[in-house]
Amino acid sequence: MKVRTIHRALMGALATVAVTATALTAPASAAGRGTDPHAATRSAMEAQVRAGVPGVLGQSVGEDGGWQGSAGVADRTTHRPRAAHDRFRVGSITKAFTSVVLLQQEAEGKLRLDDTVDHWLPGVVRGHGHDGREITVRQLLNHTSGIFNYTEDAGVREDLTSGFYRHRFDVHTPRQLVDIAMAHAPDFRPGRGWHYSNTNYVLAGMIAEKVSGRPYATEVTRRVLGPLHLRATTLPGDSPWMPDPHGRAYGKLDSAPDAKIHDVTDFNPSWAYAAGEIVSTTGDLNRFYHALLGGKLLPEHQQRELLTAVPTGGESPITYGLGVYTTTLSCGVKVWAHDGGIPGSTSVVSSTPDGRHTAAFNLNADWTGDVMALIEAEYCGKVPGTVASPGLDASPAR
Repeated sequence: MKVRTIHRALMGALATVAVTATALTAPASAAGRGTDPHAATRSAMEAQVRAGVPGVLGQSVGEDGGWQGSAGVADRTTHRPRAAHDRFRVGSITKAFTSVVLLQQEAEGKLRLDDTVDHWLPGVVRGHGHDGREITVRQLLNHTSGIFNYTEDAGVREDLTSGFYRHRFDVHTPRQLVDIAMAHAPDFRPGRGWHYSNTNYVLAGMIAEKVSGRPYATEVTRRVLGPLHLRATTLPGDSPWMPDPHGRAYGKLDSAPDAKIHDVTDFNPSWAYAAGEIVSTTGDLNRFYHALLGGKLLPEHQQRELLTAVPTGGESPITYGLGVYTTTLSCGVKVWAHDGGIPGSTSVVSSTPDGRHTAAFNLNADWTGDVMALIEAEYCGKVPGTVASPGLDASPAR
């Protein structure tokens, strides 16, 4: 895996990436784009394949109805094309599912966002300057806790790159993941900065279990998957096998320029847990974001909390809410989104603020590809070219 991928797919840093784009059609609404409102999206997907991604899958739902497209292949051996109902690992798009569970629990009076982590998980967040008595649930969900990101640990990075085939079936408990983070110093004092940390959402999943007395996966299923009929979405836990139908997932496990492409489809995702374990489809992700941004999953107060976003630092145009982030595209369109990177898979899902125009994409590669170009194409009618745009970068188990 290349150094770029280690930073993007494992560390979970929300980066600002300069992406070039030029107008294929006018950067206006879909209604103003001529006879094929998705021509730019289709071209951008094909450009990903030319850049080395084996296959791209995409779906959008908006004023012009639903659209589904693909480019490249789902399997480099059989050359089967990608199919609309293929499942894939969504990485850190999982975080919004986790956030919904906690926000619904708050709406029911079972917890408060201002509860300390230590209130629910006594003594778990301790060591090298970490103190769960000073960190709130809200700070977990918006990444202002300062807690070290366990996927930045050198041993974890090695297990997911050069050591992938030796460790891909290892089982990890949530507490073990937190303990990896506790062996490092925090990034800053709680509330004094912003840093993307998968440890935050592992702890959020643990709190959801403590509050409910039920497994995290059960809470996601009963609160989100069931009510929205997301039948193709699953939480695999410690199962390494992908449910059918699915294509293959591909990764590079070292940083050499000519590194071999490996099939990394099968691995135990317990190392990602509530930060990035979910398997889904473009159709289910669109349905989820339509409901989430449309206010169908949360009461009004919790919806405001979800969308209360904090700066992510520097000159980044991205601000982060509770498991979702927002940015304004080059054509002035504001979107809420989250991307997800996990071995062999890079995904993104997005929506306009009213939930009426959603789009979801997956690349079956983790070493190359640009999900920002797909979002720009879908909402602005642009394909790679010459105009710089802010980026949505793939991370984790992001």
